[in-house]
Amino acid sequence: MLLSKIGSPEEKQVVVEKKGTALLMVFVDIDSEHDADFNAWYNDEHIGDLLKFPGFLNAARYQALKGGPRYLAMYELESVGALQSEEYLDFRRNPSEWTQRIALSTKGRNLSRIVCTQIYPKENDSHVLGRGMAPAIQVGRMEVPAEIEAKYNEYYDNVRTPANLELSGCIAVRRYHAVEGGPKYTTVYEFEHETVPESQAWRTRSAQDGMHDYIGGTYGHAPGSPGVYRRIFPSRTF
Repeated sequence: MLLSKIGSPEEKQVVVEKKGTALLMVFVDIDSEHDADFNAWYNDEHIGDLLKFPGFLNAARYQALKGGPRYLAMYELESVGALQSEEYLDFRRNPSEWTQRIALSTKGRNLSRIVCTQIYPKENDSHVLGRGMAPAIQVGRMEVPAEIEAKYNEYYDNVRTPANLELSGCIAVRRYHAVEGGPKYTTVYEFEHETVPESQAWRTRSAQDGMHDYIGGTYGHAPGSPGVYRRIFPSRTF
């Protein structure tokens, strides 16, 4: 568990850090006959087991409302080094009976495991370190040709992201480089509600976006990207 002190010297508050500099994301589609067992395994065993390990700060599960794959498990990591701890590696070497029965690599379809490190913002603001997992997210997974990467990153960080953060319901935007899995670039938008990208303001902003003209080329999305996801665990009250 990471603790930070924020606020003025006179009013220091101790905050349990829930945001790190890396993510582990696992996307998968599950056939209907395995769905109930899969969800019970994740909610009742797997998430809790992983959150016991050093460097695992928080976690949530999401279900796609647009795009896919259908299920996404997302873990906030202190850094990618969390996946190299002896505790975590031993856990992966010795899966439980339930984990073996679920067998995502054989029963899951369109399985994608991505480990990525944060590139934007460069540092997390101390005032958001205690923020929990968003009620809804949009995840874009992009492969960008090398010849336009510099302009792509410049436009995303300095034009697209600041404009989107001004829109009602957009809590945060973070961008990542994959260090395991792919594609190379991932953007995670945190929303107050999954209807944010359907709002007129969001549609108007998207229509005004000049990314492709600025970079002078195009980039590709992974199948199902961008996906809009609603949080299903921990459960929501709205």
